[in-house]
Amino acid sequence: MSTLQDKLKGNWNIVKGHLKHKWAELTDDELLYEEGKEEELIGRIQKKTGETKEAINAYIEKMKFD
Repeated sequence: MSTLQDKLKGNWNIVKGHLKHKWAELTDDELLYEEGKEEELIGRIQKKTGETKEAINAYIEKMKFD
């Protein structure tokens, strides 16, 4: 399991809140998370925000959950 999958699976509500804060234009439908479909989720975020996959992944991976 990748770092991204670990972060999404265990902390989805926190991650979702951070994503909505950074990119307010994202809707709940666009932020639907299904285990094993992380790339699809990143693709929806990318399409809506115009960010690169790398930028989105880096943003999520930098999140702290202390």
